[in-house]
Amino acid sequence: MGEDDVKRDMDMIRNLLLEMEDDKKVFETLSVGAATALGVEPENALPEEDAEKLETHLELLDDAGFVEFSRAGGGIWYVDKITWEGRDFLDSVRDPEVWRKTKTGAMAAGGFTVDLLKDLAKGLIKNQIEERTGVKL
Repeated sequence: MGEDDVKRDMDMIRNLLLEMEDDKKVFETLSVGAATALGVEPENALPEEDAEKLETHLELLDDAGFVEFSRAGGGIWYVDKITWEGRDFLDSVRDPEVWRKTKTGAMAAGGFTVDLLKDLAKGLIKNQIEERTGVKL
């Protein structure tokens, strides 16, 4: 499986952002095979498929402008910061029930983009505010 074969997993994107918000600052994407090839102990190494999936999703977070990273050798990613855009996305999908309904809506539409997910989640949050407060937004 190559990196291009890894499908975007929005649950993983959300979970990674939540971990970062909870102060996880370092992610390791070293695979067992790479550790062996480099001659280092594979104590923190991941199975090849897991390492590729994690690396791909960290790259997606970077590409989307959600997170700024610094990278070191050996597959180490340091979280410099979650950006404004990343925090906006996270705020819109933080609540598990809103996230569940957002994914259901996206699947019913037959596909989604990050912007669509964010818009669906914002719409659900807006409806919750209106229902709970009686204030029409």
